[in-house]
Formats: sequence, C-alpha cells, structure tokens
Amino acid sequence: MSFDDVVIVATHNTTQARSLPGHDSRSIALEACHGLLAQSGIGVDAVESVFGSMAADLVYDLGIVNGVALNSAPGIRSVFDAASAIESGMVRSALVVEGGAGHRGDARATATWTRPTHVWVNAVGLYTAAEFALVARQHMSRYGSDENDFAAIAARIRTNGSRTPGAVYEGQGPFTASDILASRMIAEPFRLLDCATTSEGGAAMLLMRRDVARDHFPESDLVEILGIGINTNGPMYKFPPSWELPHSATADSTNGNIGRSAARAAFRMAGLSPSDVDVYEGYDPFSFEVLRQLEAFEFFADGEAKDAIRSGWLDDPSTMAIVTDGGTMSYSHAKTPQLLQRVMRAAQQIQGRAGPGQVADAGIAFASNGGAGALFCDAIVLGGGR
Repeated sequence: MSFDDVVIVATHNTTQARSLPGHDSRSIALEACHGLLAQSGIGVDAVESVFGSMAADLVYDLGIVNGVALNSAPGIRSVFDAASAIESGMVRSALVVEGGAGHRGDARATATWTRPTHVWVNAVGLYTAAEFALVARQHMSRYGSDENDFAAIAARIRTNGSRTPGAVYEGQGPFTASDILASRMIAEPFRLLDCATTSEGGAAMLLMRRDVARDHFPESDLVEILGIGINTNGPMYKFPPSWELPHSATADSTNGNIGRSAARAAFRMAGLSPSDVDVYEGYDPFSFEVLRQLEAFEFFADGEAKDAIRSGWLDDPSTMAIVTDGGTMSYSHAKTPQLLQRVMRAAQQIQGRAGPGQVADAGIAFASNGGAGALFCDAIVLGGGR
C-alpha cells in the first residue's frame, strides 16, 4: 500500500490557550477551517470532504454541497482515512479538522476527558497520569530509567515550547531538569511539569491529490505521506494498563512496546528506517512516554534511551530533534486537536515552516499519537520532494 498520489499542502492552528471563552469544540474547529482556507487562498468550493470527530457537522457548517464526511478518530487515524479516500479516487481534496473548547471545567483539576465517569465502571477510578505512571514504574524496574531521565526530556520539550509562537507556554522558559524535579508530585514518578498541560484550541490540515495540489501550491509545500502504522491493545482509559498486555509470549507485542508494530509498518511502507529520521514530533503526554516510544519505535534498543540522555543526546545539535514545538507539554493539549497537531508540526518541518524550532534541511519527519497508558500508539512518516 502507498499514498503516492496524496500530499499534505496546508496546516492551521487557531489560538491555543488555557481556555477560550465563547467557544465550544465545534465553533473552534470551524474557525480552524476558515483560517486554513484564508491562509492558503483555497475556496471552500475546492474542498470535497472533511474528516475528524465532527466531520458531518463541519460539512454542514462550511456549506460543502454533496461532500463526503467521515466522523473518524482524531489524529493519525483521520489522516489515514483522508489519504485513503484520496488515493482510492473517491475525492480529490480533504480537510482533517479537530477542535476542543468549552470542556475545561475546574482549572485546578485534571482535564475533564481524563477523569473516569464512574469508579465501578472504569476500573478503579484511575486517571491518565496514574495509568501512564504504572507503565513508567515498570520501565524503571526493568531497565533502570529514573526521574532524572524523565526530567531531562521534559525540560527539553518545555524549553522548545517556550520558544514557539502561539504556544500556551510561550515565553515561560527556558526550563532545566531541576525545574521539573522541583514541581509537585502528581502520580509517582510524575511531577507536575512531567505532565501535559490542559488547554483549548482548534487545528486543521488540508490534503490533496498531487496533480490538483500542483495547481494551487508550490512544490516545496507538498508533503508526502510515506508510511502510516496503527496499533491498539484495547479501549482507551478504561482498564489499568500493564507492561504485559495482551499477555503475548513475545516481548515485541506487549503493551510496554505498543507502537512497535505501528512504527515498523510505517517505516516498511516508506522504505526507510529510524536512522533516516531528521525530526521526531513524538506524542508527549508525559515525559516518560517519550523515552518509551523512542525505544518502542526502535530509535534505541530497549533500555538504552536513558543512556543516550545521560550522555547528552538531547542537547547534541547533530542528533535527531524531538518535539520541536513543545508538544502537549507546552504547545497545546486541547482535547482532540493535540493528536492532529503532532502530524501538522511534522508536515511544517518538511515545508520549512516550523518557526524557531525549524530543523535545517529536514527531509524526513516522524510523528506519533497515543501511548502505553492509553492502550494505543500510532505512527506516521512524512517526507518531501520524492
């Protein structure tokens, strides 16, 4: 399988903020659509389909006549659905859109979507930080990683976010590992600054068939989808995660390595390997999860990412850059846009439009969604100029 006829051509983020008074998820998603169309100079009549968690509503709101709308899972999975529709010949263009607003609730508490609805239904009342912490503790026991390793990752990502225009944490850095370790404990081993922020915002991305895109955009803006992989071990945030799920006899298929088969599929489709990647826009709900994914995706062997971090890998300009915009820790963690934004930042890196975090000569970008605590982990490889 390939997406040879599909390209990503444009991306747009609305304002990202702790809260966006006057908006709900649908209205901020619609604002993202209009912003993308205005920014790219594309009329709504050139959009034939919408994908994402509110696709049907947005087709109606945009006035797309006889459009295709698929209410699909956000992030990489929506990109897969949109690219498949274009590659199959069903449509020539697709908006992938997400919005998250009006759900913030108590600003002092965890994000509303991470709280179990009923302790007797949703396992034992776990919330997201505790779920990921269970897996982190098992990694610490197996491989000797520790809180200092996680803090180094959080400091790098949060510093990246502090330098990114429009980030929720813009201007609040730089951060050091000591800053992370000084923040209050949330769910051992995670302190407050090891965890993603909570915020609101909208995000939109436009995909087109390559020949159509060339009528509207320069070749340098055409981002190719080289490979996609999807991996799921169960329903999100319902059961306590463990390293061993799904109790397979092989280490490669346990929940502790979830995403490994997704990354292998994405690289196989692309004809590439982790060593070819210039920039890693990984999903960063917690600092540990970035370390885990780097091993699960085979950028490092199991247990060796901590050694690289301790040797200064994160600060070495000759190595692969990670989460260049601050990710969910400090760019934005709006309910569903956060997943799409990882793909969008990877695409912006290929286009040379990633702002202060731009990686020179970025030719191959990798992005991920999900993680071990969520029981799913997806991967996508992007490139340009093939």
